[in-house]
Amino acid sequence: MGWMSDETGLEKTDANYAPLTPLSHLRRAAHVFADVPAVVYGKHRKTYSAYYDRCTRLASALAGIGVAPGDVVATLIPNLPAQAEAHFGVPACGAVLNTINTRLDVGTVAYIFDHGEAKVALVDSQFLSLAEVAKDTCDGPGPLIIEVPDADAGYPASGRHPIYEDILAAAAHDFDWIMPQDEWESLALNYTSGTTGRPKGVVYHHRGAYLMTMGTVISWRMVMQPKYLAIVPLFHCNGWNHTWMMPVLGGTLVCCRDITAPAIYDAIADEGVTHFGGAPIVLNMLVNAPEDQRRNFDHTVEVFTAGAPPAPATLEKIECLGFHVTQVYGLTETYGHVTECLWKGGDWNNLDQQGRAAIKARQGVAFPMMDHITVMNDDMLQIPMNGQDQGEIVMRGNSVMKGYLKNPDATAEAFQGGYFHSGDIAVQHPDGYIQIADRAKDIIISGGENISSVEIEGVLMGHPDVNLAAVVAKPDDKWGEVPCAFVELKPGAQVDAATLIAFTRETLAGFKTPKQVIFQDLPKTSTGKIQKFELRTQAKSL
Repeated sequence: MGWMSDETGLEKTDANYAPLTPLSHLRRAAHVFADVPAVVYGKHRKTYSAYYDRCTRLASALAGIGVAPGDVVATLIPNLPAQAEAHFGVPACGAVLNTINTRLDVGTVAYIFDHGEAKVALVDSQFLSLAEVAKDTCDGPGPLIIEVPDADAGYPASGRHPIYEDILAAAAHDFDWIMPQDEWESLALNYTSGTTGRPKGVVYHHRGAYLMTMGTVISWRMVMQPKYLAIVPLFHCNGWNHTWMMPVLGGTLVCCRDITAPAIYDAIADEGVTHFGGAPIVLNMLVNAPEDQRRNFDHTVEVFTAGAPPAPATLEKIECLGFHVTQVYGLTETYGHVTECLWKGGDWNNLDQQGRAAIKARQGVAFPMMDHITVMNDDMLQIPMNGQDQGEIVMRGNSVMKGYLKNPDATAEAFQGGYFHSGDIAVQHPDGYIQIADRAKDIIISGGENISSVEIEGVLMGHPDVNLAAVVAKPDDKWGEVPCAFVELKPGAQVDAATLIAFTRETLAGFKTPKQVIFQDLPKTSTGKIQKFELRTQAKSL
């Protein structure tokens, strides 16, 4: 009796309760894995004791220049040691970390500085001019800029701002980390891609990030001391939270400034990289790399891929090269990946390579830290799990954002009905596995029929001459809309539009085949997603 109330007299105390936070991972690792390599980048090689010390001094330095708990500290840095250190050092002084996409335009960076009210910005020298002009454009005072040079990569210090290493050298080694008193406290601020209108500020809490790190270890079947290559930008969902996760396992974070096939193959061969995450475009780059850009390695590399459904043809090819790929799915609002295509074994093991690749293109089932992820119709009712009926992916669980900063209307809309609404249209198979049909805005409605652009793209990517494909709606007087394909060919490939259209007709119903094919380089975001809004604009003018 009374076990669900306070009648037992049992209470939370310092002995039996500590708010969940990823900061605890590095504090532990500084002792448990003191001499284990933590962060690697060229000549920069730091053990966990040194990593912890540098993060501590960053927290001390920020507090010393007036950063108070609850203030925002922004970064404009590639996947380098300083960006990793900011993930612990910024919240260790009680501040909120705002990693900003380095490929944004000046106006958007200025908006983020203003909207997030950044007090300080840590800026890589390559992006210093961007930060300076954005600060001058701000409505408010803008942040204090601290410069992070990378002379070895050709980006020496400008001399116009305080230098990151100098402020660390002058900071205290014994700063007492400010741990959250409530795990709901804000940890990070991430802005959505903002393809239409201003980007929205997504607020993460300590609890969600902590549980992301624990759920990922389980779902990725990770063992002690992995070597993780940082390809997913740390400004994108904080790198899917993987930098916060590495200390749990005493793992090594291998930093990577420029994402190229040689850089990835070199990291695998020279550093023994065992894991990385990346968009399908990264997989494509590895598959299509010429022989002189590849390196031999004798271990299997585990890969999480997300951002867009990978073409089965790409999955089929990359696994022959020594990579084991797992499709995951998520959004900025969910800290990154929250579903996985968990391999079931059994009959699946008996499928041929093409059949296995088709299964692996599904987005799958919920990660352990999530409560419920499913597909519902407009009335918030479960759709039939028949692999045909479509609905919207909705989710709830610990790794869902607190909400959108200063935007209660958008927050309420996103959480309508007690679930977060993804905006992604999907089917569910009889086993419950989710498979994206399209983004709601990317569905093509032709003569009353719904056409999935993802389905057409998957077929086009199966052609041996196609490197990348994106399909959008093109206005049509008769049908309302018809599919229009934008195709990026492999180097040296020569194929015409009629041949590609005929190739799709071998698999697809006639109304689903592209009515026009445009050959060009595809516009992409910094995380490798194809910018379909640009292609839709282009298609309207054809």
